[in-house]
Formats: sequence, structure tokens, C-alpha cells
Amino acid sequence: MTHRMLGKSGLEVFPIGLGTMGMSEFYGDTNEEQSITTINKALEIGVNFFDTADMYGWGHNEQLLGKALKGKFDKVVLATKFGVLRGPKGEWLGVSGKPEYVKQACESSLKRLGADVIDLYYLHRVDPQTPIEETVGAMSDLVKEGKVKFIGLSEVKGSTIKRANSVHPITAVQSEYSIWTRDIEEANLNECRELGITTVAYSPLGRGILTGKLDFNSKNDFRNFLPRMSEENLDNNMKIVKRIGEIAADKGVKASQLALAWVMARGEDIIPIPGTKREKYLLENVEAANIKITEEEMNELNKLSDLVKGDRYSAEAMKQTLQ
Repeated sequence: MTHRMLGKSGLEVFPIGLGTMGMSEFYGDTNEEQSITTINKALEIGVNFFDTADMYGWGHNEQLLGKALKGKFDKVVLATKFGVLRGPKGEWLGVSGKPEYVKQACESSLKRLGADVIDLYYLHRVDPQTPIEETVGAMSDLVKEGKVKFIGLSEVKGSTIKRANSVHPITAVQSEYSIWTRDIEEANLNECRELGITTVAYSPLGRGILTGKLDFNSKNDFRNFLPRMSEENLDNNMKIVKRIGEIAADKGVKASQLALAWVMARGEDIIPIPGTKREKYLLENVEAANIKITEEEMNELNKLSDLVKGDRYSAEAMKQTLQ
């Protein structure tokens, strides 16, 4: 399997990473034993790029990943994020990119992970009260101190990326990107390519919706509250999901695999990080790296984003995206 490079870092990763957020929160019930089994299976089959954040499960997800990867950090590229603040009961407290907080957050993440260094450290959301140059300056200090190897940003527009990169080289920008979420093609993809920055695509399966397997019955599943899943938008958007399934069936693959193959086909500088809690879906996702999309299929899939109704987040959350 041909690996992909993370920016100019020299770090080579499997062309599909593993997002671990749902193992702790947001997507219904969780099972730690099952999650650790899935992480270990990912390592076994060659997946070496793992993504977490300090706010997932307000610390639990980093602890989980640290437990699963104990003694194996030299075999993986470990990415985590900071900047979204939560209280002891999970309540949302805003964002912070203040220099003093950057260092505090990193120390806490290292402790939870049980690691000496973080391979890729992202600013999760831009702090509107703190110039990006100050935040990235503090992150660059972490590189000098040997606590972080490379720096990334998440949900940022192109002009912000350029300002940040002028302070310290940015290795990767994490953005939501999928067949039905293509904001970055105007917001930051050109700037990333101009600067040699990798795009790490989160939610490449549309938070699992593009798989066509809708089972959001748990009260803990925040997908129930997404605008695209609202009563006024759901019927329309499910037509998109159905069409992806039809194209996948004609090709003899699963809808999830087609959706991931689409993301990878958008460029060698794009790495999807689908999340899953189950070994079965991990194996299905990894197989997508072997799927080639024809020009005709690509044209058909590209038309679908114009049909989407509803934002990808709530109105309040959208205010913090692509800043």
C-alpha cells in the first residue's frame, strides 16, 4: 500500500487514518474493550495514523488511546488537538488559544496519553480573542522543547493558514471533507497546496450518514441534532445517500468504501481519518484504499454536493468553523 506524506514532515502514513472520537463520546454507546481491540487491529493491518483530541470525552479519549498504544508509540503517528474548553461534566466553555493555555493543554495531553512527545499537535478551533500568530508561537515553543514534533490547525480559512505558517511551518490542516461537505475547496485547499500542507479529512463518511446505515437511536448520539438530519432536510439528503449507494452497488463496493475512495481521489495530499468503534468497519474502510474511481463515477459523485440541504453543524457551532 502506497503511503502518503504529512506535509513536509517526512512522516509517512497509511493512506487512511483512524479517528477515535466516537470511541468515547458523541456517537452513542461506547465499549472500551471493543475500542482497544479495534485500535490494535488497525496497527496489525498497517494503519499508523491515529487522531484524538483533549475534548473527546473530556480527556477519556486520549487516555484510551494511550492505553491501547502503550509501548507502541514508535510505530505510530499520533495526533491530538487542543483549544476547545470543557468543564468537569462535559459542559462547553468556549475556546482558548492563549499562549499560557497552549502549554498547559499540551502537558495535560502528554500525561493522559502517557507519551513523551506528540507527533502532530493541532489547534482545534481558532480563538477569536487571540491572534493566531501568538497561538502558533506558543506551539512552536513546544516543538523547541521537544514536546511536539509538528504543528497543525483545524477548521481554518486560507488567510489564517498563511499567517500561522509565517510563524512556524504548518504540517497539516484538519478539515471536514466528504462527498457532501466541500467547503474547503474554496476556503483553504488552494492555500494548503501552495504551502505544501496536507489536508486531513475528518468525517469523510459524513459522520457515518453516507454509509446509508442510519442507527442513531441513542440519546447520546449528537447526529440526531444535526441540521442535515432535521425533519425538513432529511428526506432530501437521504436521496443523496441513496444515489451514492447505487453507484457503489454498480461498482461492487460498499457506499462507505466509495465515499472514502472519492476523498482519496481528490489528491495525494489528502488523508481521510474515518472513525469507527468496530473492527468490521475498520477493515471495510481500509479496503477503500484499493478502489479506483472512474472519471464518469467522479463526475456523478461531484454533482451531489450541490443537492445538500442544511449546515454540517448547528448555527452556533458554525460560527467557529473555517476561521
